[in-house]
Amino acid sequence: MKRIDRSRLQSLMQREQERFVNERPKSKALFERAGKSLLGGVPMNWMAKWAGAFPPFVREAQGAHFYDEDGHRYVDLCLGDTGAMTGHSPSATVKAVEEQVRRGITLMLPNEDAVFVGEELQKRFGLPYWQFALTATDANRFSIRLARQITGRPKILVFNWCYHGTVDETFITLHADGTAQARRGNIGPPVDPSVTTKVVEFNDIAALDQALAPGDVACVLAEPVMTNVGIVHPEHGYHSALRAFTRKFGTLLIIDETHTICAGPGGYTGAENLEPDFLVFGKPIGSGVPGAAYGFTQEVAHRIADRQNLEDCDVGGVGGTLAGNALSLAAMRATLTKVLTKEAFEHMIPMAERWTAGVKDAITEFAVPWYVTQLGCRAEYLFSPQAPKNGTQAHEAMDFELERFMHLYAMNRGILLTPFHNMALMSPQTQAEDVDQHTRVFREGLKDLVG
Repeated sequence: MKRIDRSRLQSLMQREQERFVNERPKSKALFERAGKSLLGGVPMNWMAKWAGAFPPFVREAQGAHFYDEDGHRYVDLCLGDTGAMTGHSPSATVKAVEEQVRRGITLMLPNEDAVFVGEELQKRFGLPYWQFALTATDANRFSIRLARQITGRPKILVFNWCYHGTVDETFITLHADGTAQARRGNIGPPVDPSVTTKVVEFNDIAALDQALAPGDVACVLAEPVMTNVGIVHPEHGYHSALRAFTRKFGTLLIIDETHTICAGPGGYTGAENLEPDFLVFGKPIGSGVPGAAYGFTQEVAHRIADRQNLEDCDVGGVGGTLAGNALSLAAMRATLTKVLTKEAFEHMIPMAERWTAGVKDAITEFAVPWYVTQLGCRAEYLFSPQAPKNGTQAHEAMDFELERFMHLYAMNRGILLTPFHNMALMSPQTQAEDVDQHTRVFREGLKDLVG
Protein backbone atom coordinates (compact mmCIF):
# COMPACT_ATOMS: atom_id res chain seq x y z
CA MET A 1 0.00 0.00 0.00
CA LYS A 2 1.26 3.48 -0.88
CA ARG A 3 1.36 6.30 1.65
CA ILE A 4 0.36 9.85 0.77
CA ASP A 5 3.23 12.36 0.64
CA ARG A 6 1.91 15.27 2.74
CA SER A 7 4.17 17.89 1.21
CA ARG A 8 2.99 16.83 -2.23
CA LEU A 9 -0.60 16.95 -1.02
CA GLN A 10 -0.16 20.52 0.24
CA SER A 11 1.41 21.60 -3.02
CA LEU A 12 -1.40 20.06 -5.04
CA MET A 13 -3.98 21.67 -2.76
CA GLN A 14 -2.46 25.11 -3.35
CA ARG A 15 -2.54 24.52 -7.10
CA GLU A 16 -6.20 23.46 -6.98
CA GLN A 17 -7.19 26.44 -4.81
CA GLU A 18 -5.61 28.86 -7.27
CA ARG A 19 -7.47 27.21 -10.13
CA PHE A 20 -10.74 27.29 -8.22
CA VAL A 21 -10.47 31.00 -7.40
CA ASN A 22 -9.29 32.04 -10.87
CA GLU A 23 -12.12 30.21 -12.64
CA ARG A 24 -14.93 31.60 -10.44
CA PRO A 25 -14.77 35.41 -10.36
CA LYS A 26 -18.57 35.82 -10.07
CA SER A 27 -18.85 33.43 -7.12
CA LYS A 28 -15.89 35.17 -5.51
CA ALA A 29 -17.55 38.58 -5.89
CA LEU A 30 -20.84 37.27 -4.47
CA PHE A 31 -19.03 35.72 -1.53
CA GLU A 32 -17.27 38.99 -0.75
CA ARG A 33 -20.59 40.85 -1.00
CA ALA A 34 -22.29 38.22 1.21
CA GLY A 35 -19.68 38.78 3.89
CA LYS A 36 -21.24 42.17 4.57
CA SER A 37 -24.66 40.73 5.49
CA LEU A 38 -24.25 37.00 6.17
CA LEU A 39 -22.14 35.56 8.97
CA GLY A 40 -19.06 34.08 7.31
CA GLY A 41 -20.50 35.00 3.92
CA VAL A 42 -22.95 32.07 3.93
CA PRO A 43 -26.63 31.60 4.91
CA MET A 44 -25.85 28.58 7.13
CA ASN A 45 -22.62 28.03 9.05
CA TRP A 46 -21.64 24.67 7.56
CA MET A 47 -21.81 26.05 4.02
CA ALA A 48 -18.35 27.40 4.81
CA LYS A 49 -17.06 23.79 4.85
CA TRP A 50 -16.90 23.42 1.07
CA ALA A 51 -13.34 22.69 -0.01
CA GLY A 52 -12.87 25.81 -2.12
CA ALA A 53 -11.81 29.22 -0.83
CA PHE A 54 -15.52 30.02 -1.01
CA PRO A 55 -18.58 28.01 -2.05
CA PRO A 56 -19.68 28.09 -5.69
CA PHE A 57 -22.83 30.20 -5.93
CA VAL A 58 -25.55 28.30 -7.80
CA ARG A 59 -27.38 29.78 -10.77
CA GLU A 60 -29.74 26.90 -11.50
CA ALA A 61 -30.15 23.17 -10.90
CA GLN A 62 -32.07 20.50 -12.76
CA GLY A 63 -32.03 16.74 -12.39
CA ALA A 64 -28.54 15.46 -11.61
CA HIS A 65 -26.72 18.67 -12.57
CA PHE A 66 -26.36 22.32 -11.67
CA TYR A 67 -24.63 25.42 -13.01
CA ASP A 68 -22.78 27.95 -10.91
CA GLU A 69 -22.83 31.71 -11.52
CA ASP A 70 -19.65 31.43 -13.57
CA GLY A 71 -21.27 28.96 -15.96
CA HIS A 72 -19.54 25.79 -14.78
CA ARG A 73 -21.65 22.64 -15.07
CA TYR A 74 -21.43 20.05 -12.29
CA VAL A 75 -22.49 16.45 -11.89
CA ASP A 76 -24.16 16.71 -8.49
CA LEU A 77 -23.35 13.67 -6.36
CA CYS A 78 -24.08 15.57 -3.16
CA LEU A 79 -27.74 16.24 -3.99
CA GLY A 80 -28.33 18.40 -0.96
CA ASP A 81 -26.87 15.66 1.29
CA THR A 82 -29.96 13.54 0.46
CA GLY A 83 -32.45 16.45 0.39
CA ALA A 84 -32.37 16.38 -3.43
CA MET A 85 -31.95 12.62 -3.84
CA THR A 86 -35.01 12.91 -6.08
CA GLY A 87 -32.93 15.03 -8.47
CA HIS A 88 -33.36 18.77 -8.56
CA SER A 89 -36.89 19.97 -9.26
CA PRO A 90 -38.49 16.75 -10.57
CA SER A 91 -41.31 17.69 -12.92
CA ALA A 92 -44.07 15.82 -11.03
CA THR A 93 -43.30 17.62 -7.78
CA VAL A 94 -42.86 20.98 -9.49
CA LYS A 95 -46.31 20.61 -11.06
CA ALA A 96 -47.92 19.62 -7.75
CA VAL A 97 -46.27 22.51 -5.92
CA GLU A 98 -47.24 25.06 -8.57
CA GLU A 99 -50.87 23.95 -8.36
CA GLN A 100 -50.93 23.94 -4.55
CA VAL A 101 -49.39 27.41 -4.25
CA ARG A 102 -52.44 28.80 -5.99
CA ARG A 103 -54.79 26.86 -3.67
CA GLY A 104 -53.10 27.79 -0.40
CA ILE A 105 -49.74 27.23 1.26
CA THR A 106 -50.38 26.78 4.97
CA LEU A 107 -53.70 26.55 6.82
CA MET A 108 -53.28 24.68 10.15
CA LEU A 109 -56.05 22.43 8.84
CA PRO A 110 -55.85 18.96 7.23
CA ASN A 111 -56.52 18.19 3.59
CA GLU A 112 -56.86 15.04 1.50
CA ASP A 113 -53.13 15.00 0.67
CA ALA A 114 -52.36 14.40 4.37
CA VAL A 115 -54.52 11.29 4.37
CA PHE A 116 -53.01 10.04 1.11
CA VAL A 117 -49.44 10.53 2.33
CA GLY A 118 -50.21 8.78 5.62
CA GLU A 119 -51.64 5.82 3.72
CA GLU A 120 -48.62 5.69 1.40
CA LEU A 121 -46.21 5.75 4.35
CA GLN A 122 -48.17 2.89 5.94
CA LYS A 123 -47.55 0.78 2.85
CA ARG A 124 -43.85 1.61 2.62
CA PHE A 125 -42.80 1.24 6.22
CA GLY A 126 -45.46 -0.95 7.84
CA LEU A 127 -46.36 1.47 10.65
CA PRO A 128 -50.05 2.38 11.02
CA TYR A 129 -49.97 5.96 12.35
CA TRP A 130 -48.13 9.06 11.13
CA GLN A 131 -47.52 12.69 12.00
CA PHE A 132 -45.69 15.44 10.13
CA ALA A 133 -42.89 17.90 10.82
CA LEU A 134 -40.75 20.24 8.74
CA THR A 135 -37.40 18.53 9.32
CA ALA A 136 -36.09 15.15 10.39
CA THR A 137 -34.52 16.92 13.36
CA ASP A 138 -37.99 17.91 14.55
CA ALA A 139 -39.39 14.45 13.81
CA ASN A 140 -36.60 12.89 15.88
CA ARG A 141 -37.09 15.42 18.66
CA PHE A 142 -40.85 14.86 18.78
CA SER A 143 -40.40 11.07 18.78
CA ILE A 144 -37.98 11.33 21.72
CA ARG A 145 -40.40 13.53 23.66
CA LEU A 146 -43.23 11.09 23.09
CA ALA A 147 -41.03 8.13 24.07
CA ARG A 148 -40.08 9.83 27.32
CA GLN A 149 -43.68 10.67 28.05
CA ILE A 150 -45.12 7.20 27.54
CA THR A 151 -42.28 5.32 29.26
CA GLY A 152 -41.71 7.77 32.08
CA ARG A 153 -37.97 7.31 31.61
CA PRO A 154 -35.40 10.14 31.44
CA LYS A 155 -32.62 8.88 29.16
CA ILE A 156 -32.12 8.00 25.52
CA LEU A 157 -29.40 5.87 23.89
CA VAL A 158 -27.50 6.65 20.69
CA PHE A 159 -24.47 5.22 18.89
CA ASN A 160 -21.02 6.71 19.01
CA TRP A 161 -20.40 9.33 16.27
CA CYS A 162 -24.03 9.23 15.17
CA TYR A 163 -25.77 12.29 13.77
CA HIS A 164 -29.52 12.89 13.87
CA GLY A 165 -29.77 16.55 12.94
CA THR A 166 -29.59 19.15 15.69
CA VAL A 167 -31.17 17.04 18.44
CA ASP A 168 -29.38 18.21 21.60
CA GLU A 169 -29.23 14.79 23.24
CA THR A 170 -27.30 13.22 20.36
CA PHE A 171 -24.18 15.45 20.47
CA ILE A 172 -22.25 13.02 22.63
CA THR A 173 -19.30 10.71 22.04
CA LEU A 174 -17.38 8.01 23.86
CA HIS A 175 -13.84 8.80 24.88
CA ALA A 176 -10.99 6.30 24.98
CA ASP A 177 -11.48 5.74 28.70
CA GLY A 178 -15.11 4.78 28.17
CA THR A 179 -16.62 8.00 29.53
CA ALA A 180 -19.26 9.90 27.57
CA GLN A 181 -18.78 13.62 26.98
CA ALA A 182 -20.14 16.38 24.76
CA ARG A 183 -19.13 15.86 21.15
CA ARG A 184 -16.26 17.96 19.86
CA GLY A 185 -17.71 21.14 18.34
CA ASN A 186 -20.97 20.91 20.32
CA ILE A 187 -22.11 24.54 20.42
CA GLY A 188 -23.62 25.76 23.68
CA PRO A 189 -25.07 22.50 24.98
CA PRO A 190 -28.02 23.31 27.29
CA VAL A 191 -26.95 20.54 29.67
CA ASP A 192 -24.11 18.03 29.84
CA PRO A 193 -25.39 15.41 27.35
CA SER A 194 -24.25 12.59 29.64
CA VAL A 195 -27.16 13.62 31.88
CA THR A 196 -29.67 12.85 29.14
CA THR A 197 -27.96 10.27 27.00
CA LYS A 198 -26.15 6.95 27.01
CA VAL A 199 -23.83 6.17 24.12
CA VAL A 200 -22.41 2.85 22.95
CA GLU A 201 -20.57 1.64 19.87
CA PHE A 202 -22.59 0.41 16.92
CA ASN A 203 -22.44 -3.40 16.54
CA ASP A 204 -21.45 -3.89 20.22
CA ILE A 205 -24.22 -6.15 21.52
CA ALA A 206 -22.73 -6.58 25.00
CA ALA A 207 -22.48 -2.81 25.52
CA LEU A 208 -26.07 -2.38 24.35
CA ASP A 209 -27.28 -5.01 26.82
CA GLN A 210 -25.39 -3.38 29.68
CA ALA A 211 -26.64 0.14 28.86
CA LEU A 212 -30.30 -0.88 28.64
CA ALA A 213 -30.37 -3.22 31.65
CA PRO A 214 -30.96 -0.53 34.34
CA GLY A 215 -34.35 0.25 32.76
CA ASP A 216 -33.89 4.03 32.58
CA VAL A 217 -33.69 4.40 28.78
CA ALA A 218 -36.86 5.62 27.11
CA CYS A 219 -35.68 4.98 23.56
CA VAL A 220 -32.82 4.02 21.30
CA LEU A 221 -32.42 6.44 18.39
CA ALA A 222 -30.56 4.76 15.54
CA GLU A 223 -29.86 4.89 11.86
CA PRO A 224 -30.24 1.26 10.77
CA VAL A 225 -26.94 1.72 8.94
CA MET A 226 -24.69 4.50 10.18
CA THR A 227 -24.15 7.06 7.40
CA ASN A 228 -23.11 10.39 8.87
CA VAL A 229 -19.62 9.23 9.81
CA GLY A 230 -19.22 7.14 6.67
CA ILE A 231 -21.27 4.06 5.89
CA VAL A 232 -21.06 1.54 8.74
CA HIS A 233 -23.11 -1.58 8.09
CA PRO A 234 -24.66 -3.65 10.88
CA GLU A 235 -23.05 -7.00 11.45
CA HIS A 236 -25.12 -10.15 10.95
CA GLY A 237 -27.66 -10.50 13.74
CA TYR A 238 -27.16 -7.03 15.16
CA HIS A 239 -30.62 -5.71 14.35
CA SER A 240 -32.23 -8.83 15.79
CA ALA A 241 -30.29 -8.27 19.00
CA LEU A 242 -31.14 -4.56 19.06
CA ARG A 243 -34.83 -5.32 18.75
CA ALA A 244 -34.70 -8.15 21.27
CA PHE A 245 -32.89 -6.10 23.93
CA THR A 246 -35.11 -3.04 23.52
CA ARG A 247 -38.19 -5.21 23.98
CA LYS A 248 -36.65 -7.09 26.90
CA PHE A 249 -35.96 -3.87 28.83
CA GLY A 250 -39.10 -1.96 27.78
CA THR A 251 -37.17 0.53 25.64
CA LEU A 252 -38.73 1.98 22.50
CA LEU A 253 -36.82 1.80 19.20
CA ILE A 254 -36.70 4.82 16.89
CA ILE A 255 -35.26 4.13 13.43
CA ASP A 256 -34.09 7.23 11.56
CA GLU A 257 -34.36 6.55 7.81
CA THR A 258 -33.52 10.10 6.71
CA HIS A 259 -30.38 8.92 4.89
CA THR A 260 -31.00 5.19 4.69
CA ILE A 261 -34.04 5.70 2.47
CA CYS A 262 -31.32 5.16 -0.16
CA ALA A 263 -31.76 1.41 0.47
CA GLY A 264 -35.11 1.33 -1.35
CA PRO A 265 -38.67 2.70 -1.41
CA GLY A 266 -39.22 1.57 2.18
CA GLY A 267 -35.72 2.37 3.33
CA TYR A 268 -33.61 -0.14 5.21
CA THR A 269 -36.66 -0.97 7.35
CA GLY A 270 -38.55 -2.20 4.33
CA ALA A 271 -35.57 -3.93 2.77
CA GLU A 272 -34.65 -5.85 5.94
CA ASN A 273 -38.09 -6.18 7.58
CA LEU A 274 -37.19 -4.26 10.72
CA GLU A 275 -39.82 -3.67 13.39
CA PRO A 276 -39.30 -0.21 14.94
CA ASP A 277 -41.67 1.44 17.41
CA PHE A 278 -41.09 4.81 15.71
CA LEU A 279 -39.70 5.62 12.27
CA VAL A 280 -38.47 8.99 11.01
CA PHE A 281 -38.25 9.96 7.34
CA GLY A 282 -37.20 13.44 6.25
CA LYS A 283 -35.13 15.35 3.67
CA PRO A 284 -36.09 13.86 0.26
CA ILE A 285 -39.74 13.17 1.14
CA GLY A 286 -40.81 16.41 -0.58
CA SER A 287 -38.10 16.61 -3.28
CA GLY A 288 -36.41 19.39 -1.32
CA VAL A 289 -39.56 21.18 -0.15
CA PRO A 290 -39.20 21.16 3.67
CA GLY A 291 -41.05 18.27 5.21
CA ALA A 292 -40.64 15.16 7.35
CA ALA A 293 -42.78 12.43 8.85
CA TYR A 294 -42.65 10.15 11.87
CA GLY A 295 -44.70 7.01 12.27
CA PHE A 296 -45.38 4.63 15.14
CA THR A 297 -47.05 1.36 16.03
CA GLN A 298 -50.61 0.73 17.17
CA GLU A 299 -49.40 0.15 20.72
CA VAL A 300 -47.46 3.41 20.79
CA ALA A 301 -50.45 5.26 19.36
CA HIS A 302 -52.64 3.96 22.19
CA ARG A 303 -50.08 4.94 24.82
CA ILE A 304 -49.82 8.45 23.35
CA ALA A 305 -53.61 8.84 23.22
CA ASP A 306 -53.98 7.71 26.83
CA ARG A 307 -51.75 10.59 27.95
CA GLN A 308 -52.98 13.27 25.57
CA ASN A 309 -54.46 16.40 27.11
CA LEU A 310 -56.48 18.35 24.55
CA GLU A 311 -56.27 21.59 26.52
CA ASP A 312 -52.46 21.56 26.52
CA CYS A 313 -51.64 19.71 23.29
CA ASP A 314 -50.52 22.91 21.53
CA VAL A 315 -47.85 23.77 24.12
CA GLY A 316 -46.37 20.33 24.85
CA GLY A 317 -43.27 20.67 22.71
CA VAL A 318 -44.54 18.46 19.89
CA GLY A 319 -45.63 20.10 16.66
CA GLY A 320 -45.17 23.38 14.83
CA THR A 321 -47.33 26.00 13.17
CA LEU A 322 -46.05 25.13 9.69
CA ALA A 323 -45.83 21.37 10.23
CA GLY A 324 -48.13 19.42 7.93
CA ASN A 325 -48.70 22.47 5.73
CA ALA A 326 -50.53 22.03 2.44
CA LEU A 327 -47.53 22.85 0.25
CA SER A 328 -45.26 20.29 1.93
CA LEU A 329 -47.92 17.62 1.73
CA ALA A 330 -48.54 18.25 -1.98
CA ALA A 331 -44.80 17.87 -2.55
CA MET A 332 -44.71 14.67 -0.46
CA ARG A 333 -47.62 13.12 -2.34
CA ALA A 334 -46.06 13.79 -5.72
CA THR A 335 -42.61 12.64 -4.59
CA LEU A 336 -43.80 9.38 -3.07
CA THR A 337 -46.05 8.42 -5.97
CA LYS A 338 -44.11 9.70 -8.98
CA VAL A 339 -40.46 10.25 -8.07
CA LEU A 340 -39.10 7.96 -5.32
CA THR A 341 -40.71 4.91 -6.85
CA LYS A 342 -39.63 1.27 -7.09
CA GLU A 343 -38.68 1.90 -10.71
CA ALA A 344 -36.53 4.87 -9.73
CA PHE A 345 -34.55 2.77 -7.24
CA GLU A 346 -34.10 0.08 -9.89
CA HIS A 347 -32.18 2.70 -11.86
CA MET A 348 -30.41 4.46 -8.99
CA ILE A 349 -28.95 1.43 -7.23
CA PRO A 350 -27.13 0.09 -10.31
CA MET A 351 -25.67 3.58 -10.80
CA ALA A 352 -24.24 3.38 -7.27
CA GLU A 353 -22.87 -0.08 -8.02
CA ARG A 354 -21.16 1.34 -11.12
CA TRP A 355 -19.70 4.23 -9.08
CA THR A 356 -18.45 1.81 -6.41
CA ALA A 357 -16.82 -0.46 -8.97
CA GLY A 358 -15.05 2.46 -10.66
CA VAL A 359 -13.68 3.78 -7.37
CA LYS A 360 -12.62 0.30 -6.26
CA ASP A 361 -10.70 -0.28 -9.50
CA ALA A 362 -8.81 3.00 -9.08
CA ILE A 363 -7.98 2.26 -5.44
CA THR A 364 -6.60 -1.12 -6.50
CA GLU A 365 -4.66 0.33 -9.43
CA PHE A 366 -2.86 2.92 -7.31
CA ALA A 367 -2.58 0.72 -4.21
CA VAL A 368 -3.80 3.32 -1.71
CA PRO A 369 -5.08 2.05 1.67
CA TRP A 370 -8.66 3.15 1.08
CA TYR A 371 -11.97 1.33 1.12
CA VAL A 372 -15.21 1.88 -0.81
CA THR A 373 -18.65 0.78 0.37
CA GLN A 374 -22.26 1.10 -0.72
CA LEU A 375 -25.80 1.21 0.63
CA GLY A 376 -28.50 1.20 -2.02
CA CYS A 377 -28.07 4.28 -4.18
CA ARG A 378 -25.48 5.75 -1.80
CA ALA A 379 -21.75 5.00 -1.86
CA GLU A 380 -18.54 6.44 -0.49
CA TYR A 381 -14.85 5.84 0.01
CA LEU A 382 -13.04 5.96 3.33
CA PHE A 383 -9.35 6.47 4.09
CA SER A 384 -9.06 3.04 5.67
CA PRO A 385 -7.97 -0.32 4.22
CA GLN A 386 -11.08 -2.11 5.52
CA ALA A 387 -14.71 -1.47 6.37
CA PRO A 388 -15.28 0.14 9.78
CA LYS A 389 -17.35 -1.78 12.31
CA ASN A 390 -18.38 1.19 14.44
CA GLY A 391 -18.35 4.96 14.68
CA THR A 392 -14.92 5.17 16.26
CA GLN A 393 -13.26 3.20 13.49
CA ALA A 394 -15.08 5.26 10.85
CA HIS A 395 -14.15 8.53 12.52
CA GLU A 396 -10.51 7.50 12.86
CA ALA A 397 -10.44 6.81 9.11
CA MET A 398 -11.25 10.44 8.36
CA ASP A 399 -8.51 12.72 7.05
CA PHE A 400 -9.71 16.31 6.78
CA GLU A 401 -6.76 17.54 4.71
CA LEU A 402 -6.93 14.66 2.23
CA GLU A 403 -10.72 14.84 2.05
CA ARG A 404 -10.65 18.53 1.15
CA PHE A 405 -8.14 17.91 -1.61
CA MET A 406 -10.20 15.12 -3.18
CA HIS A 407 -13.33 17.26 -3.01
CA LEU A 408 -11.68 20.34 -4.47
CA TYR A 409 -9.98 18.31 -7.20
CA ALA A 410 -13.39 16.90 -8.15
CA MET A 411 -15.13 20.28 -7.95
CA ASN A 412 -12.57 21.85 -10.29
CA ARG A 413 -13.47 19.15 -12.81
CA GLY A 414 -17.24 19.38 -12.57
CA ILE A 415 -18.06 16.90 -9.77
CA LEU A 416 -19.72 17.81 -6.45
CA LEU A 417 -19.40 15.45 -3.48
CA THR A 418 -20.96 15.85 -0.03
CA PRO A 419 -18.73 18.24 1.96
CA PHE A 420 -18.91 16.27 5.22
CA HIS A 421 -17.34 13.05 3.92
CA ASN A 422 -16.67 11.27 0.62
CA MET A 423 -20.26 10.39 -0.17
CA ALA A 424 -21.92 10.11 -3.58
CA LEU A 425 -25.65 9.81 -4.06
CA MET A 426 -27.50 8.80 -7.21
CA SER A 427 -30.73 10.45 -8.33
CA PRO A 428 -33.31 9.07 -10.77
CA GLN A 429 -31.72 11.33 -13.42
CA THR A 430 -28.09 10.28 -12.80
CA GLN A 431 -26.73 8.53 -15.87
CA ALA A 432 -23.81 6.21 -16.58
CA GLU A 433 -21.82 9.03 -18.18
CA ASP A 434 -22.13 11.05 -14.97
CA VAL A 435 -20.76 8.15 -12.95
CA ASP A 436 -17.99 7.50 -15.45
CA GLN A 437 -16.98 11.17 -15.34
CA HIS A 438 -16.44 10.81 -11.59
CA THR A 439 -14.44 7.61 -12.11
CA ARG A 440 -12.11 9.39 -14.55
CA VAL A 441 -11.66 12.37 -12.24
CA PHE A 442 -11.13 10.16 -9.18
CA ARG A 443 -8.48 8.15 -11.00
CA GLU A 444 -6.73 11.34 -12.18
CA GLY A 445 -6.73 12.64 -8.61
CA LEU A 446 -5.11 9.47 -7.30
CA LYS A 447 -2.53 9.57 -10.08
CA ASP A 448 -1.62 13.14 -9.12
CA LEU A 449 -1.41 12.18 -5.44
CA VAL A 450 0.80 9.13 -5.70
CA GLY A 451 2.88 10.34 -8.65
